[in-house]
Amino acid sequence: MKDFSLIENVRTVCKAVADRATHVKINYDYIPSYASSLIPAQTISPELDSDSHYLHHGDDTAAFFLTLDTINFGSGYFPFLRKRPGMGGYFTIAHSLNDFYKNSGPLSAKELTQLTVEECTKIFGQEPDNRPILELMGLFTKALNDLGRYLLDSFNGSFTELIKAADSSAENLVQLLIKMPYFNDVEYYDNLEVPFYKRAQLTAADLSLAFNGQGLGHFDDLDSLTIFADNLVPHVLRIDKIIIYEETLCARIEAGELIESGSREEIEIRACAVHAVELLKKELKESGNEVTSPELDYLLWNRGQKPYYKAIPRHRTRTVFY
Repeated sequence: MKDFSLIENVRTVCKAVADRATHVKINYDYIPSYASSLIPAQTISPELDSDSHYLHHGDDTAAFFLTLDTINFGSGYFPFLRKRPGMGGYFTIAHSLNDFYKNSGPLSAKELTQLTVEECTKIFGQEPDNRPILELMGLFTKALNDLGRYLLDSFNGSFTELIKAADSSAENLVQLLIKMPYFNDVEYYDNLEVPFYKRAQLTAADLSLAFNGQGLGHFDDLDSLTIFADNLVPHVLRIDKIIIYEETLCARIEAGELIESGSREEIEIRACAVHAVELLKKELKESGNEVTSPELDYLLWNRGQKPYYKAIPRHRTRTVFY
């Protein structure tokens, strides 16, 4: 049996952070009742919409998701993003890339290496004089350039060769992706090296959804993944009183103050969310509801799209990891 040490280490270290956290706490007493209020696993049906995602195009769909998840970050910049009507930051970016693929075809590995900030700004429908977003477009460009070079250097420029090199293992795919700096989602907390691997794990989950768990989307160990720790799932858990922030941290977030990437507060927010969902999953399984952490992530992330949650500020961190 395969040893899922890399992903298990995410769980283990996040629990260690949660146990010693001082700015964020898990409300352990609420876990049983909150778990029982969640939709049972069998009714959680993650899906991708074709308006936002380049679906049913075979290898080009795989290329789309590797490209999209390479730039699936920037929530700390999203208040400045020129969004499409009725859409948040993620869907604005996904729709824009999908439209580009529909109109111009997929970006090859070589094209990714040559992509400029100006071209990236145009693809995503942004204004070049918007300073915070120009910074984000620079980060997008660097991430996509890195992806293109990695594909050319290690996989003959092929998106599918990278996926196939994972040998149907989500953990192996994570191992491959984190060789790119912007995927290597690791922070340091006291003497702990804290891995989250948010986007690397999400890439496997997205490919699985896009291909219905078959072919390029088949991963034997998909259920081993944790949640994809960002700033929305912790926000939902905070509003639902499963995790509790200290008052000064709440005040800073509600005032719109940026929470520094790699700060104790930011690491505790993400780690406590990971561990709280693991506890919820355990509670649900003990009550006869088989559920995975990614399924709970999907449920909570979509709950966070509701106006009630959007009306309350969530923490913003300018980072390449989410």
